[in-house]
Amino acid sequence: MTEPPVRHSIVIVDDHPIVRDHLRHLLEYEPDLAVCAEAADAPEAMCLLARHQPALVIADLGLKNSPGLELIKDLAAYHPGTRILVYSMHPESLWAERVLHAGALGYIMKDELTSQVLVAIRRVLSGQVYVSQRMAAQLVNKFSPRATPGNPLLTEAAPLSDREMEVLELIGAGYGPGEMAEILHLDVKTIESYRTRIRHKLQLPDAAELRRRAIAWAHHLDGL
Repeated sequence: MTEPPVRHSIVIVDDHPIVRDHLRHLLEYEPDLAVCAEAADAPEAMCLLARHQPALVIADLGLKNSPGLELIKDLAAYHPGTRILVYSMHPESLWAERVLHAGALGYIMKDELTSQVLVAIRRVLSGQVYVSQRMAAQLVNKFSPRATPGNPLLTEAAPLSDREMEVLELIGAGYGPGEMAEILHLDVKTIESYRTRIRHKLQLPDAAELRRRAIAWAHHLDGL
């Protein structure tokens, strides 16, 4: 008699119920995968991880009241046996390397095909790194001693913090300070502080140049 496959327990962390529903319905038909819990924010996720000790966490980067990367760092530190896959709309070319450094094993965009999401999940569960082929080539090129120079727009943004990167991304998408404050769950004064820090780090003379650079950067990411 054939033994049933081992079911890997999974916790989904996303502040959008529709995304959690989509993933749960996708996984419930897979004989080797099982969703054991869902969380909408980082504190809830950490409590669930302590209770369930899942094999995998599928997490978004854009969580309410907490940067998703901070959650990934905490998960990697406090639950090293749990593997992490980021499932996000944020550009892979911008965030994948930071996510891997933070302790995740994979990054997949939310607009990928369902079949590819399952590939990513199983790849990470097996202990392997998952990124798109395009992103893998970009990372290999970056660390090769004979690589061609990277795009200067990405290189110059390297000193920015994770939150500053989020703000720069939103500026490039055309959002104003009030809209950014609402999206990131911060006040407008804090957003303005981040904008000032970005200008100083990128050595930009004024807000107009910051907006122009952010738009150029966003267009580059769209083309990757």
